[in-house]
Amino acid sequence: MDSAKKTARFAGLLYLIWIVTGLYSLFYVPSQINMRDDAVTVAQNILSNEFLFRISIMNNVVNSSIWVFLVLVLYRLFKSVNGRQAKLLVALVLVQIPAVIIVEVFNVTSLMILKGEVLKTFELGQRQDLALLFLRMTDYGVLALELYWGLWLLPLGVLAYRSSFLPRFLGVWLIINGCALVVLSFTAVLLPEYKDTVFTIPVPAMLGEVAFMLWLLIIGAKPKPLDDTFSAPG
Repeated sequence: MDSAKKTARFAGLLYLIWIVTGLYSLFYVPSQINMRDDAVTVAQNILSNEFLFRISIMNNVVNSSIWVFLVLVLYRLFKSVNGRQAKLLVALVLVQIPAVIIVEVFNVTSLMILKGEVLKTFELGQRQDLALLFLRMTDYGVLALELYWGLWLLPLGVLAYRSSFLPRFLGVWLIINGCALVVLSFTAVLLPEYKDTVFTIPVPAMLGEVAFMLWLLIIGAKPKPLDDTFSAPG
């Protein structure tokens, strides 16, 4: 159990870094660079905050790299619980990495267009509209990825629930968290006018990952106490 506890705490540390870097791009950067206005305003916002925009791109690449290492550590932690579920966990993460790279390529392309590094024969307004198109494609790419952000939590929740070294409520919470993300993804694509309304409903459910991360980081893998019938000689 000492080895499992160290593995769990290392997973918790990676999970913490992954969450912090993810929140940076999902919340902090949009609060500093408004990309919801018209093409001209968005272009001005990005160009006036070019370095922050570039940091966000690099941050997302680093975040995805950390996620790969995190899921491999989680596989090591849970493979003895259920090998198939652990492999499914890894697969649902790894399948997202190419999509993340493509999304960031779109972001880089939009910046190149806005700076006039490519499509130099296009007029300024045309370049701004085209750059905004790439940014909107990025937005929908993230909404599609949100589905997998939820799906990978389902086998993780099952593994946490079935393990003998984590409390079952964490597994249930992770499953609820995953289902909430899946619902948000479908709502954002199929019924975008209700996205903001639905997002406010499952906020407590969305904290399942945070609770799981804190447990791993602070407590690690803690074995359940033996039943009285086994703890004392007959």
